[in-house]
Amino acid sequence: MSILTSPRGKVEVVHCRRTESQDIYCIKNLIRKFTQKLFGSLNIIYLLEKANLAITLCNDKEEIMAHATFLDYPNWNVAKQDDWVSVFLELDSEIPCTPLNTLFMHIFVAVDEYSVGCCKEIIRNVFKAVPELHFIFLIVPSYMSLGSTLITVFDQVGNIPNLTYDEDFAVYICHRHSHYPQLHIRKARVEDHDDLMPIFMYHNTILKETYGEYFLAELIEAQDEENHAVVCEVEGIAVGFMSICSRVNMKLLHECFDLGLFHGLCIPHPDDVLEPPQELNVQESQDAELRNSSQDSQKTVEEPLEHVSSEARKRESIQGKIMEEAAIEELSSIVQSGNTSEIEDLENLGQESTEDDTSYCVSNVSSAASVSLPEETSKFRPIYMGASAAFCIQLFCIDEKHEARSLDFMNFVFSLFPDKNFCIISLPHLTPEFVLIQNFVKIVPFNNCTLEQDLYVFHRAGLLKTINIRLANLSDTPGVENLVSTLMLKKSILEDLKQYNEARRDPDGTPLQAFVADVAEQIVGVAVIRNEMDIEYIRSHYNIEDFIYFSHHQREEHGHLYHFALNPIFRHYTKFFLKEILRLSYKSCLYYPIYPQFRESKLSYALNHTNRKLTLEPKITVNAKIVVVGASNVGISFLETLVFCSHLKFSNITLISTHGLPGKKLLGTGQRKFLASDVWWRC
Repeated sequence: MSILTSPRGKVEVVHCRRTESQDIYCIKNLIRKFTQKLFGSLNIIYLLEKANLAITLCNDKEEIMAHATFLDYPNWNVAKQDDWVSVFLELDSEIPCTPLNTLFMHIFVAVDEYSVGCCKEIIRNVFKAVPELHFIFLIVPSYMSLGSTLITVFDQVGNIPNLTYDEDFAVYICHRHSHYPQLHIRKARVEDHDDLMPIFMYHNTILKETYGEYFLAELIEAQDEENHAVVCEVEGIAVGFMSICSRVNMKLLHECFDLGLFHGLCIPHPDDVLEPPQELNVQESQDAELRNSSQDSQKTVEEPLEHVSSEARKRESIQGKIMEEAAIEELSSIVQSGNTSEIEDLENLGQESTEDDTSYCVSNVSSAASVSLPEETSKFRPIYMGASAAFCIQLFCIDEKHEARSLDFMNFVFSLFPDKNFCIISLPHLTPEFVLIQNFVKIVPFNNCTLEQDLYVFHRAGLLKTINIRLANLSDTPGVENLVSTLMLKKSILEDLKQYNEARRDPDGTPLQAFVADVAEQIVGVAVIRNEMDIEYIRSHYNIEDFIYFSHHQREEHGHLYHFALNPIFRHYTKFFLKEILRLSYKSCLYYPIYPQFRESKLSYALNHTNRKLTLEPKITVNAKIVVVGASNVGISFLETLVFCSHLKFSNITLISTHGLPGKKLLGTGQRKFLASDVWWRC
């Protein structure tokens, strides 16, 4: 909530929210002739359908006070949607604008009396909602002045010509630091105690009751080489606190969590045991044959996020120690380690089913158990002999006004431990997901995990902002091969990449596009899409119009996501990767079908969907344990209600059913293992 005061002294209490379809009528009523001269004659419905971010400002009566729409490419046709970066760098090379840190304002309207305050409030909330955002550009005809409202937040950079007709347009810029600046991070001092205690007491009083009134001052005083206390400050006042420690119980973590993706959070050592003994290799190869037998019916869809195969355990470890000043140089070893995770961030549209039994459970829940399975004591686990490469966050708290900038801590805390590559944090299952851990990777626990906590990991290289998404070319093939070398369907990815490089389309003429994500000239992600050819079937069988106005999307704007693989270190860039795929391919929607193991009809699949409007939409993860007893109609209906909630992700749902799921064939023991805690199965 914020308070706006008009020039005449009137006061309004306002709040920002995402724009909804019912706002369109009120937004149209706020459009003036001056608005049309600045932004052109716009179809508001069409604009909202293609917008990455649309913000509406309302008063306490839910009356609309202002609205602004932001896209990831410029308006007025001053540059192509897929190639605007070079144009703006040529305009002013000192402005390091990239697709990651830049948005463009395509319209702004407001109630005249409060327009200045509304504009500043919307801009502040945009920078708060998108932490990576540094610049907002505004483009208007060069003969137009911005007026008394927009001029308060935008400064002119220069002029740029139109691509289609002879007219210049003025380019204005708004910087983040003027509205929602990056936090200043420093070592904590005892004097910070009085500023920080109200923040701690607001969230929890347990620490004070357990350790006394001055526990925070004692913690700050106890700093040494292994323990550090850090604060963030705004205008000289501490508004956040983090306590970090380099002592980590690696033995306990190795017993409870599958840390193979990150080489056990240890420095590579010659005595590491990364491969199973020969007798286990034989058994695993037999298991692999059993799993592969169920994949013949569908070869085009890849494994979903954080799948860990037997081959993944044999990958090379992340090489070397990545120092703060040498993160780019060390990135090559990270990519070549083959620590690849395939990630999705799509909305569920239909009943979820399985594509291959190494990827999904035969259930429409995020985590499920159909039968009781004996513990497998013979399952091989790597043994890491190297020193710990991780430090842990012991205590963290920040004022909610500045919570969106929580990641600002990470650069500083990594500099305190130059020989550590990983930052970890463990949290009780019921802890609500906060902004900081949204950038971390959640680790899959083993079946016999005794810790009643979730473990999250962040790698030093995840701080790099130089990630670039682009169309693939022939020279990317070796990098993609390294990236997907441990994936079961690597052959399919490489075949599609080869087909794209040779012909740009399939033999049947379907357009094909391949994208790569690179950081410091190292391939860290790959994606392959085709035009969606079954769009009529999708529209008639799935609730697609709950997410888009179908008539405002051209047929060629619908894409089918076939492959998506991303190094887990950069998992927090997943939505950015998807957003860039949409921009570069001129698509507005992406679909990802998941096929069942046993299909009764040719087109029977669960469908996931994302679009431009969802690329900057937050999705909250609920870690609470939810147990449903019985696979009755009521139980299944309850599960569907949870799973298909578009803005929530439930990470720990268990179904207990004597006879499994309705309509599903119970297979052998090896194929029934779809527990969330099983390292072989991802639900």
